[in-house]
Amino acid sequence: MSGWNVIVIGGGHAGLEAAWAAAKFARTALLVGNPATIGRMPCNPAVGGPGKSQLVFEVQALGGLMGRLADDTAIHTRVLNASKGPAVQSLRVQNERDAYAERAQEVLLGHPGIDVVRGEAADLEADGQGGWFVVTTDGRRLHARSVVIAAGTFMRGVTWYGRHSRAEGRQGEPPSRFLSEPLARGGHVLKRYKTGTPPRVRADSVRFADLLEIPADPQPRGFTGRPGPRAAESPTWQTHTTPETHRLIQENLHESPMYAGDIAGLGPRYCPSIEDKVVRFAHHDRHLLFVEPDGVQTSEVYLQGFSSSLPPALQDRLVRTLPGFEAAVIQRYAYAVEYDVVDSTELTLNLESRLLPGIFTAGQINGTSGYEEAAAQGLVAGTAAARRAEGLAELQISRETGYLGVLLDDLVFKGSDEPYRMMTSRVEHRLVVRQDNADERLTGLGFELGLVDETTRQAVQAKYQRVSEGIRSLQTQRVQGQPGDAWLRRPEFSLEDVEALGFTLPPLNAEEREVVAIRVKYAGYIERAERQLTAENRARELSLKGVEFGRITALSNEAREKLERARPATVEQATRVPGVRHADISALLVHLRRNEGVSRET
Repeated sequence: MSGWNVIVIGGGHAGLEAAWAAAKFARTALLVGNPATIGRMPCNPAVGGPGKSQLVFEVQALGGLMGRLADDTAIHTRVLNASKGPAVQSLRVQNERDAYAERAQEVLLGHPGIDVVRGEAADLEADGQGGWFVVTTDGRRLHARSVVIAAGTFMRGVTWYGRHSRAEGRQGEPPSRFLSEPLARGGHVLKRYKTGTPPRVRADSVRFADLLEIPADPQPRGFTGRPGPRAAESPTWQTHTTPETHRLIQENLHESPMYAGDIAGLGPRYCPSIEDKVVRFAHHDRHLLFVEPDGVQTSEVYLQGFSSSLPPALQDRLVRTLPGFEAAVIQRYAYAVEYDVVDSTELTLNLESRLLPGIFTAGQINGTSGYEEAAAQGLVAGTAAARRAEGLAELQISRETGYLGVLLDDLVFKGSDEPYRMMTSRVEHRLVVRQDNADERLTGLGFELGLVDETTRQAVQAKYQRVSEGIRSLQTQRVQGQPGDAWLRRPEFSLEDVEALGFTLPPLNAEEREVVAIRVKYAGYIERAERQLTAENRARELSLKGVEFGRITALSNEAREKLERARPATVEQATRVPGVRHADISALLVHLRRNEGVSRET
């Protein structure tokens, strides 16, 4: 078959979401080298975590797929930072690796609007009428009005095991050999990035009794509100490096392709290899490692935090220095992968190429790292590609919308010089855009975009109506002269404690009860954050004409230097300058308020 509205190249987490979103509008093709690899988790078998679970909740609220797949195949769920405030609490879901891919394939292969096409993309050719041909290596010319490239780490991919390399997109899979060329020919600047993955160890060679066991939360949570049937079935574990681990690494750094200068690609600062950890943090005598199962009846465990590109023989010795791993048998060795990425500042906020209209990119090809970042981009690119193909109006997600907006804004306006990873610290108003209110913030937008149906929208509206009724019931009842919300704001009181005093609530499920508790306990903080957000939005058009950035001592040194060089005309433009953080923008606003001579008109 030919003549699709959208062709998606690549079946990883970005490609999955792109095809899923696009198929809600029009006939879509998913071009993959091997359909059996669709939905594969090449790195850790888990979804979520700090900064990342918020993205998954937002993708779920927008009608995406990742949260559903994660819940369906969960074997361990845990809320991280549970003792801290809701702004930084994050759900992490451990998945059965094979089941995740099988479930993804089941959903996509069974979708009536998605045609899975096997082949390798060799070229992109404009049709002269706003559409594109994807030319495959066997000579087929697949036509679509829009194309989404979700090539992951495959574009001219090279894997490294010590000083030896081979052409691979990931272990055992051929690279995308030709796709870089048409992008470069179209004017895109391509960069080389690198990332890595830890070894997988045979589970029956590990002494789990010597490891620190981390149980799943007794009350499983999920991204969809419906945790899977095995969501608390497996623990995870912890071990750590030893002085012997560190000694072996230091003595063999010449075997690392990164330290030997073989790899030119830029690696992730926030997810360093074990070699980087030992060198950069030499004052630490140990580093924590997380031991994650690949399934309930697993044959492998994943050594999170031990990514490496050292030679296999040395990996055997290193892993056996870890407590509980003295007799470990490595089933799949760690490796580094080097690959091409586009300069994300050459894209629009909908991830469309500014140089090749109708070509969209999503995932690691845009210089990001992580399943969750990839899925979020896939959803945006697939939606925008389909809307463009259907002649529908373009809609954009702003930075203030949530983590997804911050991700897009950072990529497009600031770019990256290393694999970009979403973190809570990147989000200025994280108390307003929490994981628990993602559905309230974004379901309406999902409906407007055509991704969410009316039934789902009404269900979310009904949920928050019940939440409001629960809060009102606390406000209108009194015990010992105080309303229920005042009791609940006491740090030592939970919703159950308030009910024990005699307060009654309307029928609410566990998720709704949690929202009531968060909104009451943090009402003052949330209202203040919302006021600050509103004020900042109004201030974005303020003029910076005549401002001497170098004399504003409250700015960071980096911000002073970057602003002097860029000379932004407005506060809005200043927020787009790489290296200028939210605190610097706040300092600029304070400076403007104090200096009456500076014009506040654009």
